[in-house]
Amino acid sequence: MARRAVGGTGVKAARRPELRLPALERYEGGGLEPDGDYDGVEFREADLTGQDGGGARFMDCALTECVLDGARLSRARLLDSVLAGVRGVGTDLAGATLRDVELTDARLGGTQLHGAALERVLIRGGKIDFLNLRSARLKDVVFEGCVLVEPDFGGARLERVEFVDCALKDADLSGVTLKDVDLRGAAPLEIARGVDRLSGAVISTAQLLDLAPVLAGELGIGVEG
Repeated sequence: MARRAVGGTGVKAARRPELRLPALERYEGGGLEPDGDYDGVEFREADLTGQDGGGARFMDCALTECVLDGARLSRARLLDSVLAGVRGVGTDLAGATLRDVELTDARLGGTQLHGAALERVLIRGGKIDFLNLRSARLKDVVFEGCVLVEPDFGGARLERVEFVDCALKDADLSGVTLKDVDLRGAAPLEIARGVDRLSGAVISTAQLLDLAPVLAGELGIGVEG
């Protein structure tokens, strides 16, 4: 199906997840299990600190107001699921798959998503510090109304990714590959590294002026007076 362009720029809009969760049962298990299978359940206000759910599958699930400090969810698959108000430091989602997922009002720090695959994901509200997305693949991902502090996109591939009313502070774009990426809604748009990798993205005139000193430095252009 043909996609609409964003603001007439020719940049294709991201497809957002369309979630219709069934009636969920509250999860009453003792905790996460490696390679566990969770279907149609809600984890509400659960303390998952340090628990190991590596390789687990979450289908039609909700994690609401959960604590994820040091939770190990590497290679987990989160499908058609909602994470609302989760918080934690050092959550490990390396190599995970997130498809048709909404992450809302999260307070996270040092989350590991390197090598992960995100498709039709909406990240709305909240604040995420030091998000590691190195070598990840993002397709149809929207960052909306959130604050990202020092996110690391090094070596990642972004396709149809939008930043809407989102703060992007000191982002690392080293080695990133961009296609149909709309950065115009990022305020501020601060790029610590990889400003030379913006091919495939669209920015506003005001953002271009803000980035001019960084671009000049990257190109070895001296600016005086």
